[in-house]
Amino acid sequence: MTGGKHFVTDPKTLVKDSLRGLAIANPHLAFDEKEKVVYTKDLAALRREQVTLFCGGGSGHEPAHAGFVGHGALTAAVSGHVFASPTSSQVLSCLRRVYSEDKGTLVVIKNYTGDVLNFGRAVERFKSERVNHGKPLPKVATVIVDDDVGVVNPHDDEEGGVGRRGLAGTILVNKLAGARAANGGTLEQVKDTAEYAISHTFTIGCALNAASVPGQGMPRTLNDNEVEIGMGIHNEPGFAKKEVAPASVLVPSLVDHIVSSAPFKKACPAGRGHVVVLVNNLGATSNLEMGLVTKLAVEAIRAHGFEPVRVFSGTYMTGLAMPGASISLLVLPDDEAKRDELVSLVDKPASCPGWINHSHVVDAGDTDSSAQGPTVAFTPASDATWESVIKTAYDNVVVDEPEVTRLDQLMGDGDCGQVLLSGATAIYQASKNTELPLSDPSAALARISSLVEDAMGGTSGIIYCLFLDGLAQQLHRLGATSNASLSPKVWGTAMVGALDTLYQYTTARPGHRTLIDALQPFAATLAETGSVNAALAAAAEGAKATAHMKPMRGRAVYVGEKDGLADAGAAGLVSVLTGIARALE
Repeated sequence: MTGGKHFVTDPKTLVKDSLRGLAIANPHLAFDEKEKVVYTKDLAALRREQVTLFCGGGSGHEPAHAGFVGHGALTAAVSGHVFASPTSSQVLSCLRRVYSEDKGTLVVIKNYTGDVLNFGRAVERFKSERVNHGKPLPKVATVIVDDDVGVVNPHDDEEGGVGRRGLAGTILVNKLAGARAANGGTLEQVKDTAEYAISHTFTIGCALNAASVPGQGMPRTLNDNEVEIGMGIHNEPGFAKKEVAPASVLVPSLVDHIVSSAPFKKACPAGRGHVVVLVNNLGATSNLEMGLVTKLAVEAIRAHGFEPVRVFSGTYMTGLAMPGASISLLVLPDDEAKRDELVSLVDKPASCPGWINHSHVVDAGDTDSSAQGPTVAFTPASDATWESVIKTAYDNVVVDEPEVTRLDQLMGDGDCGQVLLSGATAIYQASKNTELPLSDPSAALARISSLVEDAMGGTSGIIYCLFLDGLAQQLHRLGATSNASLSPKVWGTAMVGALDTLYQYTTARPGHRTLIDALQPFAATLAETGSVNAALAAAAEGAKATAHMKPMRGRAVYVGEKDGLADAGAAGLVSVLTGIARALE
């Protein structure tokens, strides 16, 4: 089994060192070390000629995603730490760099909470930047890949759940969308191609053990006679542990699971057709064994009445050095012309190191120095009302932090109170030092959002950031460009609109026992009545009601129900809102 030894100089610099090595070995690639973005050197020409597209996520899945940057595939890729999403600031830097004014840009996101929130927030920040600089909304589209059928909640559709994970099927999405873009497709056509691949690609994986993480070692181990079906690419538990069976039994059972899954049946009701097969090495399976897995997978697929039109076998998306494999099936259209068109996109050469048909690419020359993106400037200004609101909200959070922390220790990971206080402190210090553009409401909110991201982190931080980003955009849309133009009802209307922005990136809704249960009634009541006190009462009542709700989102889902305990995030938000209301009395 895979042990805990690694080729490492310093775990903290491993990701940057690895990406630098990738760029050295592939002279058509450039590397932004600060933001951990890999991109094609001829980016300026690509932006003029075609739709650009990028993907990303935590490191440890190499060659995904940086290994798929090149003509006919991705324009760029952004990397986080090992098994951790890149921050929204990293993603924003990538979007600024690759954005095509004429053709537009597609952002491909794997369906993990951190990725969805950070990539989503980056897109919203980019929109705000453009609007605040007097430019039209950018031509940016996003898609979310969720090809995993190893962990399927049958109630996701009706409950709006977190959904299925993004796995090796992401490679096929990027390949098809990249080829469509290289062929001159419009942003709408590139997005449509990606969405077809997403809705018709299905993946299941298995592993003989978890993977050792550099600097941390093995998170858990399987017994020598065990295999885990559905293990995730971040060592997440799968849905079943079984005794290791002969490959001739194990591999067909994986194919059986795919074709019998509800998502596959929905996409392919006929139960037969043509498919593209991707057999993926999760990191530490020998090429000898991969050949066997590929043979058995294709035989099982044909036994189910499907004809593999193309078969790819290799290392595409790993879980570090995980001893395992995954199988992905892309169901092709029944219409022959449409099927042939998609196959031609699969066949189109892609000049990137991760795709198996890659060839040597000559040095593209100097890095494009115009690809840095616009700098964001603001003018600090004082405002007595803003400063009073910020100070009073900060004071209230200081008082309430111990109780918020206590609630989170009982139902979460115990850091909610401290994280909230960190954010409130950063905003207060910036206000105290006259570092905020308080004469411009939208700019002030955008700056506060950036402070919150740096100070808070985690899921609660990015949720606050997305809401603040949306709020800044809504105030601009409503023409509230100065403090004199603001009123409680304008704030409420803008908050309701900001919730719509937030809802694009999280499935949390009222009744799911999150801070949304306090935020939504505050926004709705303020928009309707214009009364801050009435809105605060509604928020407090919403937070109180969470004590009797079944947890539907966040870590509390895994803890279970503890009747009588309010959600820590909702309680923390009410603390902030209470401080705001006191300042405005």
